[in-house]
Amino acid sequence: MSTYAVSYTYTDDVATRDEVRPSHRDFLRDLNAQGVVRASGPVDGGTGALVIVEAESADAALAILDADPFTVRGVIAERGVRQWDVVIGGLAE
Repeated sequence: MSTYAVSYTYTDDVATRDEVRPSHRDFLRDLNAQGVVRASGPVDGGTGALVIVEAESADAALAILDADPFTVRGVIAERGVRQWDVVIGGLAE
């Protein structure tokens, strides 16, 4: 398994994002409990988010997040993924 940083940029549809946020967070909490999502949260004043994912590949990381209610409901304008090799520090278990 490798660690991937997945970035979200949101659409301007704040109403749908607010409506879907509870199920989005439940989805990520479940993946966190499974050890798949290591951390997540908003960036840039809430215009996007960063999700740290453990996966076999970048494509697998994105595939895991395809079921995110934010993705399903179309409030993500853009996603990016980069492999992240943690050298100093780390994410607590």
